[in-house]
Amino acid sequence: MSVESAGSWRPVATHTALRRRAALVARVREFFARHRVLEVETPILSAAAVSDPQIETLRTRIAGLPGAYYLSTSPEFPMKRLLASGIGDIYQLCKVFRDGERGRWHNPEFTMLEWYRLGFDDAALMSEVDTLVRELLAPERTLGPAERLTYAEAIRKHADVDPAECTDAELDRAAEARHIACEATLDRDAKLDLLMGLVVGPKLGLERPCFICDYPASQASLARLKPGLPRVAARFELYLDGIELANGFHELTDAGEQRSRFRSDLATRGDRGQHAPPMDEHLLAALADGMPDCAGVALGFDRLVAIALKATRLSEAMAFSIDEA
Repeated sequence: MSVESAGSWRPVATHTALRRRAALVARVREFFARHRVLEVETPILSAAAVSDPQIETLRTRIAGLPGAYYLSTSPEFPMKRLLASGIGDIYQLCKVFRDGERGRWHNPEFTMLEWYRLGFDDAALMSEVDTLVRELLAPERTLGPAERLTYAEAIRKHADVDPAECTDAELDRAAEARHIACEATLDRDAKLDLLMGLVVGPKLGLERPCFICDYPASQASLARLKPGLPRVAARFELYLDGIELANGFHELTDAGEQRSRFRSDLATRGDRGQHAPPMDEHLLAALADGMPDCAGVALGFDRLVAIALKATRLSEAMAFSIDEA
């Protein structure tokens, strides 16, 4: 046995890093206890799955049960069923799974912190996310209040194109000018995602946290649309040190609109040759029965730990990455 293989059983993160991670978990729970937000647990396995074409689920089968079961990519759907039942403000710190996500800042299995606040809109929730992140990173790192940029402002500032006015050809030229090449055929939103992920995102939150808000209506996901023109979504993302940390919404509560968006997502998946999972009828029934007005956010906890550690990759913030699992 080689020295290299003999040492492969050891954790990736240092013991100091793992103790810091445990301390951050405790501080998360203290924060939500102080704000009277209830911790909940929901299933990791489900007979339905997310329809988002940008996310791929991992599937398995269970002896004695028909069809495939899907590993959770987010606890969002079952947490919304709890909200519709009248449980009140809730949060969850849990493992989630996404296929095809492996790299410096990605791991197929990771820890997500997700929470929902009744009566909050996206602006109010951004303020709470800002408070939590700055509390967790203190006292080692003192951060000023977060910057807020609209999606259009961020694209114009860092990619030199107007996402509302530019042509697809101009998006292509903006990518080419930054030596970004993609062999796949991309639709307009995918081209914008490419610029956001490779050009804009790495320039955000370098001095203080930065929220990107008012996403295009075509990228609303599970957020409601704001009134006015052009239509934008009540959606935000948080960046710190050029890393995307969180994605939040003023939640859509209209069951009919949500079903329509799921169908549109599944049609896109079909056009791309992707697997089309069943829609979550339990979620749609909960929305139809009445989910309270609320805002919710999902935060990548491993990434936050990595930032707290000043780590250079995600694996330094977890005991074992997929390569050592």
